[in-house]
Amino acid sequence: MKLYKNLVNSVAETLQEIFVKNRYADKAIEKVFKANPQWGSRDRRFVAEAVYDIVRNFRLYSELAQSQKNFWFITAVWLVVKEIEFPDWQEFKDLDREAIKAHSESLKNNLPVYESYPDWLWELGIKELGEDAWKKEALSMNQQAAVVLRVNTLKTNTKKLVEEFTKTNIALKEVDGVENAVQLVKRENVFQNNFFKLGWFEVQDTGSQIISTFLDPKPNQFVIDACAGAGGKSLHIAALMNNKGKLISLDVEGFKLEELKKRAKRAGVFNVETRVIEDSKTIKRLEAKADKLLLDVPCSGLGVIKRNPDAKWKLSVEVIERTKKLQQKILSEYSQMVKIGGELVYSTCSILPSENREQVDAFLLNNVNFEFVKERTILPSEGYDGFYMALLKKTS
Repeated sequence: MKLYKNLVNSVAETLQEIFVKNRYADKAIEKVFKANPQWGSRDRRFVAEAVYDIVRNFRLYSELAQSQKNFWFITAVWLVVKEIEFPDWQEFKDLDREAIKAHSESLKNNLPVYESYPDWLWELGIKELGEDAWKKEALSMNQQAAVVLRVNTLKTNTKKLVEEFTKTNIALKEVDGVENAVQLVKRENVFQNNFFKLGWFEVQDTGSQIISTFLDPKPNQFVIDACAGAGGKSLHIAALMNNKGKLISLDVEGFKLEELKKRAKRAGVFNVETRVIEDSKTIKRLEAKADKLLLDVPCSGLGVIKRNPDAKWKLSVEVIERTKKLQQKILSEYSQMVKIGGELVYSTCSILPSENREQVDAFLLNNVNFEFVKERTILPSEGYDGFYMALLKKTS
């Protein structure tokens, strides 16, 4: 494709939004797309892929550019590394392509720089997972995330969705071992797809889908999704319940639950009720009510860095420590909503044991009326996002 200066400018300006104005990458890209409605799909794809790749590998590209603030030059370095031809622009007159390539080659043995991770995070990963395991996951997290859809069984089935997508020249493949999960063979913007508007599917990673099936909600049960957010897992739980029984979706952010309501309407979900957690009374009113409780707690998000690469640069040791205290608080306080004989699933999108099994063990130590049943860890190196989930049963 022919490269135009306005596209390179847009990449540089979007990087500035992310690294100077601290805007999330997806929101920054959304902003530049709205400002340039004349762009075709190729232009939009170039800008989005350039921004995400530079964010993902920002430490490497800024090292090669010898700058963390000259986003135009950092973008130029990216073009050189990716061997993308560009015109002989005045702005690039001092660009030494061979020196950049040689410098990149010389950094291959310095993995925190070459793979673009902050030193503190690289050290933490080794401490928690061991050097070999961390390296494997760190490298896999620098790959582009797959686009996985969850077939909404309240409106259609996998076979029908695959057939209908095929008619529109969009290829899907079923995800092995995960019922009603399909993956795009080639990346597409499916949010404008008519079948999305009809509620036939949701964009939801494989690991995220597995959490809902791990909870194993049944029709006619009383189920609570206590950290529901915008409702991806709530919608899946409702489908697994076949719209029967009662599903309560809780969150501290009311605007997220408003989005859940819109999504539920599109998906044909009508057994869900949303409630904002305003204070401890919200939890108290649901004491000993739940057959199943999902606690998909806030976490570092290390398991979803493929999807949110800017998280690497927004995290800190202090943020993770605060988050771990919040996780333990939620586990301790929200678990009272489970009735005797009921089950609780604690889940994160982190790969750190200190956010996962160690949190479960600490909870069980102080809550002897719960027993450990089973757990599952999904690692980014398996091809999708990283998640942890543990099933606990209330025995008395």
